[in-house]
Amino acid sequence: MSHAPHITQILKVFARIGFLSFGGPAAQIGLMHQELVERTGWLKEKELLGALSFCMLLPGPEAMQLATFCGWKLRGTLGGLIAGALFVLPGAVLIFGLAISYALYGAMPLVAAAFVGVKAAVVAIVLQALLNLSRKVLTKNINVAVALLSFVSLYAGLMPFPAVIFLAAAIGFLWPSDDPIQVPASPAQSGASAMQESLKAILVWGSLWAIPVFLLFLQGGFLKEVALFFSQLAIVSFGGAYALLAYMVQIVVQDYGWLTTDQMMDALGLAETTPGPLILVTQFVATLSGHGQGGVALALAAGAVALWCTFIPCFLWIFAGAPHVARILSEPRLSHALALISAAVLGVIANLSLWLTVNLLFAQLKSSIVGPVPILSSFDTTAGALTALALLALLILRLPLLVTLSLCTAASTFLALL
Repeated sequence: MSHAPHITQILKVFARIGFLSFGGPAAQIGLMHQELVERTGWLKEKELLGALSFCMLLPGPEAMQLATFCGWKLRGTLGGLIAGALFVLPGAVLIFGLAISYALYGAMPLVAAAFVGVKAAVVAIVLQALLNLSRKVLTKNINVAVALLSFVSLYAGLMPFPAVIFLAAAIGFLWPSDDPIQVPASPAQSGASAMQESLKAILVWGSLWAIPVFLLFLQGGFLKEVALFFSQLAIVSFGGAYALLAYMVQIVVQDYGWLTTDQMMDALGLAETTPGPLILVTQFVATLSGHGQGGVALALAAGAVALWCTFIPCFLWIFAGAPHVARILSEPRLSHALALISAAVLGVIANLSLWLTVNLLFAQLKSSIVGPVPILSSFDTTAGALTALALLALLILRLPLLVTLSLCTAASTFLALL
């Protein structure tokens, strides 16, 4: 980068990225590469790759954190704040509108029928994510073993999601690796200045995160549960929204009873249609849960709390860790921990894929020692046909995600009208 761009240029470019960031992390990272490396030349390719590798070490949405890091790299904390906020806000505004509309009108028969198509598309979307990640992750026997153990542990209910992630990280950190990840990074700052900047970030952003949560904790009630739950998710959210969904279902559906399984699938489907990080599904879930607990006002409050507890930690991780990127990426143990976290996330997504599929295709399930097992006589032929259509469109014909969602929704609505 020859010179730092002006703040107005930062605003313009990251607003463009925020409004056009459809299609999940891969498409969003590609868009940032196009805007920041190819079109403006603000960053070099190796700087973007180093930043991406650092963001993959962190919990939270890597694309949003990459945008924040790039903004920090260009114009310090203000640049990072602008870049991260603009990456999230367009989608967050749409999510509020979609969640309230869904809460008010989602129970109408025709709308409910249309969402069977959304659920079928979600099954195909998650399966596509599973296949894409498996090609990158299953490169060693230990990665395969961790992925299988993660899947079995979660589906059979042997361990909760956070325990799976932390165990994988511990194995990766302690297990010697003969193939450490080597990624170029930006030059490190001096140790004293880097530490000073990190401590300042921890104090400021840690307080911004902790103080509202503490006040809601003292207040008690539903918003306290929302704040604590989504703060916990922010700490263990390796692998993005697909990995988190199964854990959210366990807590939101089974433990708290805020939503149903079908509503969780609809939430992911609608989150796929908005720009910004897919982890905005947390905002949708909180907003919809709040509506069920106390109407529109509580819905908006719960959605705002979930947004705060999901994304304020992202700024904390980036601003505290950015000064140390070069050193972090050169540490083989951390690189190997990242690799095994990715393998565990693959098992998490496999668990989610199977769970979504059996819940969509079968009306009745029974518990067993290996986890939920479908009752074959309860097979839903309409859902089966729509799932086949979604798989054909997304995996065989390779239609765009939004086209697949629209096609499945239209097909399910047509079948409902017959």
